Amino acid sequence: MAKVTRDDVARLAGTSTAVVSYVINNGPRPVAPATRERVLAAIKELGYRPDRVAQAMASRRTDLIGMIVPDARQPFFAEMAHAVEQAAAERGKMVLVGNSDYRTEREIHYLRAFLGMRVSGLILVSQGMSEQAASEIEAWDAKVVLLHERPEAIDDVAVVTDDIGGAQLATRHLLEHGHPYVACMGGVPNTPAVGDPVADHVEGWRRAMLEAGRPVEGRLFEAPYNRYDAYKIALEILAGPQRPPAIFCSTDDQALGVLRAARELRIDVPGELAVAGFDDVKEAALADPPLTTVYSDRPAMARAAVDLVLDDSLRVAGSRRERVKQFPSALIVRGSCGCEH
Repeated sequence: MAKVTRDDVARLAGTSTAVVSYVINNGPRPVAPATRERVLAAIKELGYRPDRVAQAMASRRTDLIGMIVPDARQPFFAEMAHAVEQAAAERGKMVLVGNSDYRTEREIHYLRAFLGMRVSGLILVSQGMSEQAASEIEAWDAKVVLLHERPEAIDDVAVVTDDIGGAQLATRHLLEHGHPYVACMGGVPNTPAVGDPVADHVEGWRRAMLEAGRPVEGRLFEAPYNRYDAYKIALEILAGPQRPPAIFCSTDDQALGVLRAARELRIDVPGELAVAGFDDVKEAALADPPLTTVYSDRPAMARAAVDLVLDDSLRVAGSRRERVKQFPSALIVRGSCGCEH
């Protein structure tokens, strides 16, 4: 059976191949409703399927969006990637996801792979992007949106949440329960000092402590972002002689590890230890006790990132401040802080 072409559709619909193209691609020119219906009816009757590869070669772009995350196994990044996928589907796009595993060489691998596929744009969750990765993006003249993090190496549009303000909300709330101080579980030693959400969470904790006149020296603990390593570190902290009365964790995954360690050591939460996290992943509400945390509007952030990466005016010159879209944070109070829930 001969392959159905766009010319066949045009002949049956009584129009030009250009009009068929406008209908299939929803533009760039408008098509009268009656003409659109004839074209769609012809497509259905003939069983025409557009050659997306040929379209991509002709337009030098595809219906794909590349997204790179540090680790999709972590609930926050899994939920963020899912939200981006849903937002992209609403725009008729598909998402390719790659995991950098917090490694520069993996990040560059996916950058090159996705750019080579002529993706419509890139959404990057990049911790401390290297100069090499930034150079790759500049060489390809790629449309890029930074999501969740703002590495210093690349100056492009970004969609973030109010990480400092959210951390302040959580720390202040724990202090309002009467605790003499709040410890903080921060990031790993090489966490970037600027543009990284965990660094901002630590900064928010620090500001809230100092505003309350509480010293921060010796009260910041380094830990990986996942619950498993955080659990091991929490066992050491909670079993030590200077067990803190309250802990603000930079991620919910860390907080879930702390709750597990407290349960294993038979430390009552929140009676003997108050805990708060950041992100409000779905598991937070199912923790025992339910986790007090800071909410970031991931669906809204994902839609904003997709809209921006598909915006043809993305490269319009402007200052970094003008090109950062920040969403507010909100405190979600549950039982782990000592409030009745």
